[in-house]
Amino acid sequence: MKKASLVGAFFVSAIWLSGAEAFCPAPAGLVRAKVQRVVDGDTLRLADGRSVRMIGLNSPELGRQGRSDEPFAVAARRRLETLVAAGDGQVGLLPGREGRDRYGRTLAHVYGADGKNLEAQLLAEGLGFQVAVAPNTDLADCQRTAERQAREARLGLWKRSPVLKAQQVGAPGFAVLSGRVNSVRRNRGGVWLQLEGAVVLHVAPNWMSRFDMASLERLQGKQIEARGWVVDRSRRGALEPGRDRWLLPLTDPAMLVALPR
Repeated sequence: MKKASLVGAFFVSAIWLSGAEAFCPAPAGLVRAKVQRVVDGDTLRLADGRSVRMIGLNSPELGRQGRSDEPFAVAARRRLETLVAAGDGQVGLLPGREGRDRYGRTLAHVYGADGKNLEAQLLAEGLGFQVAVAPNTDLADCQRTAERQAREARLGLWKRSPVLKAQQVGAPGFAVLSGRVNSVRRNRGGVWLQLEGAVVLHVAPNWMSRFDMASLERLQGKQIEARGWVVDRSRRGALEPGRDRWLLPLTDPAMLVALPR
């Protein structure tokens, strides 16, 4: 697609981390900022009042409104606190092509005082999922490499696979899921990849130029892995006949991979 011992464990982790960090080097011209507090594993509150959502990283959710913390949510926040504290609360920001999200938070890549990309560090330790949401995908490749290292080493979230089968999707929110593509169709509404379990992947018309249509069509009958934020279309009222309940929008090819046979 387009366009064991504790000592041994330490050295294994060091090898993984050093490799991951090398793929997301700090660019010139970072904007320096002071962190007031770490909100969670992927969000910072700055001393100037801004909230920063780290690009390319989705950490587990902390429990709110009576809900329990997701696995590794507290560990992700504490690790980010440690990384920020190592630079005396100073970080470097690289703003995204799209500068704000729908909640008004600043979207940026975050670097420590030592020049290391904090998203890559957390991904390499298995404390978050790599996400590629267009147009902020400049570091998608190096972040994917960092996550892959954690996945292969079964660190953090990857100690027990968090990947859901499409038939297991039962709630909206972020998910990494796998399943067979039953059909691929294109119409004025974009491209639709029908999976098992009432799940459909959707590429909207404004993002279709980022994908290769021939590659998408070749996914029919194949096993794939997709990630992103699942939407429950039944919340809008009764589902129309023939429509799947669960919708996962795709904005970049990095959100979808074909699995080996």
